[in-house]
Amino acid sequence: MHVMVLGAGLAGVTSAWYLNKAGFDVTVVDRQSAPAMETSFANGGQISVSHPEPWANPSAPMTILRWLGDDAAPLRFRPRADWRQWRWSAAFLRECLPWRTERNTTAIAALARYSREQLRALRQETGIDYRYQQRGILHLFFGKQGADEPARRADALARLGIAAEPCDLERCLAIEPALARLAQPLAGALFAPDDESGDAHAFTQALTRALQAKGVQFRYDTPIHRIRHEGGRVTNVEVGRDDGPREHLEANAYVMCLGSYSPLLVAPLGEYLPIYPVKGYSVTLPVVDAARCPEVSLTDEARRIVCSRFGDQFRVAGTAELNGYDLQIDEARCRNLLDWVDSNFPGATDRAAAVPWCGLRPATPSNRPLIGKGKMINLYYNTGHGSLGWTLACGSAAALADLMSGTPPTPDFPFLATRFD
Repeated sequence: MHVMVLGAGLAGVTSAWYLNKAGFDVTVVDRQSAPAMETSFANGGQISVSHPEPWANPSAPMTILRWLGDDAAPLRFRPRADWRQWRWSAAFLRECLPWRTERNTTAIAALARYSREQLRALRQETGIDYRYQQRGILHLFFGKQGADEPARRADALARLGIAAEPCDLERCLAIEPALARLAQPLAGALFAPDDESGDAHAFTQALTRALQAKGVQFRYDTPIHRIRHEGGRVTNVEVGRDDGPREHLEANAYVMCLGSYSPLLVAPLGEYLPIYPVKGYSVTLPVVDAARCPEVSLTDEARRIVCSRFGDQFRVAGTAELNGYDLQIDEARCRNLLDWVDSNFPGATDRAAAVPWCGLRPATPSNRPLIGKGKMINLYYNTGHGSLGWTLACGSAAALADLMSGTPPTPDFPFLATRFD
C-alpha cells in the first residue's frame, strides 16, 4: 500500500518512519528544499513530558486579560478580521473549564509518556545523533506562589505516572550550578528527571537520511496546491510551482502533516480542523563560557521561557502570538529572550552572534493533536501538536501507523476514530 505523507517536518518524517516500519510504501512531499525547515527548525528543544497541562486551563482567562496590551507579555493577541481566529479563541475559552482541562491533561500525559518510550526505542535502533541530553528538565518558579506550586505540581504529575521532585535552591544548584547567578530569587523548582532535550531539526534530518537509506522517497521543492477528491476519497494531490506546470501525485492513502497550514488545505473537502497558528520565537547563541551556561534544560514558569543546550550552542525559546500566518520577526520579542539570558547567565553566551527565529505552532484549543482518520476514506491526520510537537512526535506517529494498520494504538488517547467533544 502506497502512502503519501504531506509535509517533511517533525510530524511528517516520524510518520514516514513508523509507516515504513509497518510495511507501507511511503513518499514524503514538501514545499521546502530539505526536511524540518519551518516549525521544526529551531524550537526550544524540550521533550517535556512533565508539562502535560494545556494552555487552556481555569487560570488562563484571567492571566490573558492581565497580559492584554503588554507587548512584553508571554502571550500577545493580535485581533484580526479572521473568523477562524475568533472561532478558535471561543473554543479555547470553553476548554478552560476544569473538567475539560483535566480530561485534556490526562490524554496528553498518556500520549507524552508513550512518545518518550518510542523516541528512546528509535534512538537505540538507529543510533542517530541529535545532540540530545538525558539530564531532565528543571522548572523554575519565582514570586510568592512559587513556594507551594512545585509540590502541588509534583503530586498532580505523580497521579499521571510522571516522576517529578520539588526542589529548594540547594538542590537546584546541585542539579545545575549555572543557576547561581539568577537575576531574581528562586522561590522553588520542580525537577523532572526523566525528561530530555535535543535538537529537533538535527533529529528530523538524521531520521530522513535513515529513511532514504531504506528506500523512502522524498519530493522536495514541491508545493501542494490542493487535494483532489471524488466520492469521499482523495484521488490525488495537485502540486507544482506557481510559475510552472502542475502535477497530480497519486497514492492509496494520504497523511496530512502540514501543521498550521493543514486546515487551509482540507477546508475545500468540507473538513474543519480546529487549528490556528500560534507564533513562537527563539534565539540561538554560541556558548563562550561553558561553566556559566546551563547544561540542564530549564523552564521559567513565570515568563514561559525554555532553554536547552546543544553542545556549543544555547537555544532560548518562548512567547506566543496569535497573529494569523504572519512570519515577520519582532525584534523586541527576540530582545526579551536575549535580556533573559544576559540577566540570568551573564557572560555565558555571545549576544552579538545570536540567530533569531520564529515559527508557527499548529495549536488546537485543547492542546490535543489531531491523529487518525477524518471524513475522507483514505485521508489521515497527524497535526495540531502546538507547543508539544517535539514531545509528542514519535508517539503520535507510532499510534498513527497502528491506526492505519488496523491495530489498536497503545496510549489511551482520543484519536479521531474515537473523537469526543
